[in-house]
Amino acid sequence: MEPSRITKQLQLAKNYPDSLIGCQFRREPENSTQRYTKWANRLNEHQLNIQIYTSHGPTIIMPTWFCSRQVWSKVGGFDESGKGCPEDLLFFYQHIRLKGLIKRVDEILLNYIYHPSATTFSIDKETIWKYRVSFLEERVLRFWESFTIWNAGKQGRKLYRSLSKENKKKVIALCDVDKKKIDKFSYNSQEGPIPVIHFSKAESPFVICVKLDLTNGSFERNLESLNLKENIDYVHFN
Repeated sequence: MEPSRITKQLQLAKNYPDSLIGCQFRREPENSTQRYTKWANRLNEHQLNIQIYTSHGPTIIMPTWFCSRQVWSKVGGFDESGKGCPEDLLFFYQHIRLKGLIKRVDEILLNYIYHPSATTFSIDKETIWKYRVSFLEERVLRFWESFTIWNAGKQGRKLYRSLSKENKKKVIALCDVDKKKIDKFSYNSQEGPIPVIHFSKAESPFVICVKLDLTNGSFERNLESLNLKENIDYVHFN
C-alpha cells in the first residue's frame, strides 16, 4: 500500500460521504489478470456506477475499499453466511440499491498480489451467476418492455435460460456476427424459437454477453457503429 492511500481516500470520502471509495492498483506478478486489471483501472467515473453486472464483479476491487462508518452501517456490513458467499459482491449490490455512489482515487495506491489459492477462486461460479442475473433483472430488465441478447453462443443462451419467465417473453432476438449462428435462423428454446440475426439488424436495448478486449477491437467497433448510449440502449453482462 502506498503511504498516501488513506489520506487520499479519506479526502474523497469527505467530499462524497455516501460513497464507496476505491483506487487504482498495481498487479503482482505484473502480467497476471491483465484484462481484469486494465478494465478496473480504466473505467471512467460514469462506468464505475453502471458496469456493475459483469463477471468482473464490483467495479472497484475490495482490497481498495474505503468508506465511512455510516455507509458500512447503512448496508449492514458483510454477509456472514460463511465460505462460498460472495460477500464483496453482495455488499456492493446493496450499496447500489441504497443509492450509494462508487468513487475512485485515480492513482495507483495499492499492490494487489495474485495467488491461485485466493478466497475469491473458492466461490462457485454458478452462485455468482445467479446473483448477477437476479440483480440485472431487478435493476434493468423489469423496466424494459423488450430487448435483444447480444451473443447467440453459449453465454447468450445461458443468460436466456436463466431469466424469469416474464423476462424470457421480452427477448425479441439473439444477435451475433458469426455467420454460422445466424444461418441457423433461430434458437429453439422451450418457450419457442427465437430469431438469431446480425447485430446490425437488431433492435436495442441490448444485454451484451460479449467479453471486452478479446477481439482486437472488432466487437468494440461494431458496438460503436450503432451510436448507442451505455445504460440506456445497452448494458454489459459479459
